[in-house]
Amino acid sequence: MTRCIPEKPTFVTPSEGEVWERLRTTLAPDDVLLANVRLTDEQKDHEADLIVLMPDVGVVVIEVKGSSVWHDESGWWQQRRGQATRIDPVEQVRSTKYAVRGYVASNARWGRRSHVAWGHAVVTPYSDFADDFSTPECPRWSLHDRGNQADLAARLRENARKAAQGKPAPTADDVQTLVEILAGRMATSYDVNAEAADRASEADRLTLEQAVILQVTRLLRRVEVRGGAGSGKTVLALQQAKELSRGRSDRRAERVALLCYSIGLAEYLKREVSTWNRKHRPAFVGTYEEFGRQWGAPSGDRQDSTFWEERLPSEMAELARFLPNGKKYDSVIVDEAQDFAETWWAAVLGALRDEEEGGLYVYSDENQRIFARFGRPPVQLVALVLDHNLRNTKQIHECFGPLAPSRMYSRGGNGPAVRFVAAKPEDALDAADDVVEALLDEGWAARNVALLTTGHRHPEQQAQTDRHGHVGYWRSFWEGEDVFYGHVLGSKGLERAAVVLCVNEAGERDRARERLYVGMSRATDILVVVGDPDVVRRIGGDDVAKRLGL
Repeated sequence: MTRCIPEKPTFVTPSEGEVWERLRTTLAPDDVLLANVRLTDEQKDHEADLIVLMPDVGVVVIEVKGSSVWHDESGWWQQRRGQATRIDPVEQVRSTKYAVRGYVASNARWGRRSHVAWGHAVVTPYSDFADDFSTPECPRWSLHDRGNQADLAARLRENARKAAQGKPAPTADDVQTLVEILAGRMATSYDVNAEAADRASEADRLTLEQAVILQVTRLLRRVEVRGGAGSGKTVLALQQAKELSRGRSDRRAERVALLCYSIGLAEYLKREVSTWNRKHRPAFVGTYEEFGRQWGAPSGDRQDSTFWEERLPSEMAELARFLPNGKKYDSVIVDEAQDFAETWWAAVLGALRDEEEGGLYVYSDENQRIFARFGRPPVQLVALVLDHNLRNTKQIHECFGPLAPSRMYSRGGNGPAVRFVAAKPEDALDAADDVVEALLDEGWAARNVALLTTGHRHPEQQAQTDRHGHVGYWRSFWEGEDVFYGHVLGSKGLERAAVVLCVNEAGERDRARERLYVGMSRATDILVVVGDPDVVRRIGGDDVAKRLGL
């Protein structure tokens, strides 16, 4: 039986279906019969009712005209709904032939092949024409009427040979290439990155829906929004900064500061704000350290706890006391506020124009408190809780869920199962590198992959930091096209579609459980945990170990 593409086409007219059925059963087994081939070029839309591909013979593009068709001194006619209608089947099929032939010739898969034999034919299965009928544009051998239907396949072979005009017949390989081109079979494959982008878009939509909470709290000036990983806190913090900065019909625009501790998160906040209308941007966006630096506070080493816990906050608080009113703020928004030490809040409150009534909006997740400092604002805050995870897939959320301080409900959609790769702490980095390579081989774009460590930093992270500095290193997270190498200590508020979490420690340090929680929750679509099963069980507990398949 002749190969048909598609196998069961749908036709607009019964005549097309009858001709297709006749050719399906009478063409040679190596021939190919294409139906309803549509093509658009710069001139117009084309449609070939049928195309016959015959190895070692040629190609014939066919126009089928049902009902009554005739030709007189004024041209071609067809009876349609009781009316005689002017048609031009020869020009129609000829222009389609040239369009299809040109499309094939321009396709990269056709390569350097020369033109093969292409012909065209008009088939009128219900109308008769005399054997000696002929017009300059339509010799009788290219017109196949009712009396020619029984031997239509043989006539089309002869049609192809006479139309060849010296062009070579297509080989079997040529016919296969024509099928691939004309059937639209591009070499595409499933794209994991596209699916991740689709889930991210849905998460964005859900997060914006959640922004209604800002309307509920718009009359409150001291608020703490608590939510676990993936609950959309950072998006809400940005939205609140925009709404306060642009004002409303019932509220004047405010001078707003948007703060956080992490350099990486600050870079993200700055990038997002830079895309807004200038009238809607906060007056300040950045880290706590940058907040003080604008007043003249010194910079310091992030490893110097004395500087961060005592000297910097003390100097910032003193500088804030003497700020002119024009340099102070109506509201301050703090994202990932669990990173702030108790001594830091004096400068934050001191930067408010009204320390008693000024706006203070705090977004926090106590389970991501992975630094040795602790501190809450010394003022009363109205607490609101976000209890839906919008960012991580259900599979990822289920794995780190037991680490969360309170129950959260997953709305992040389905994804691949979380994987675990067993490796001793001293071998974990090498094993994690192998997993990264495997993800890239699976089709993940390098820009969507991150390797995070819980113990010693990956050598590539240290190299990038030495090369670009801390700020430049974090900018590469957002701007780069390569795999990102980081540590869980700096990754709060940040995420990647595919994360390899390398547990390269023995689990004996303080807040190891919180670091595991942060690392696992950075993956939105696929998570691979690499580490010693006993260490992971000791850190995360039996529930986490069970969900990781240990």
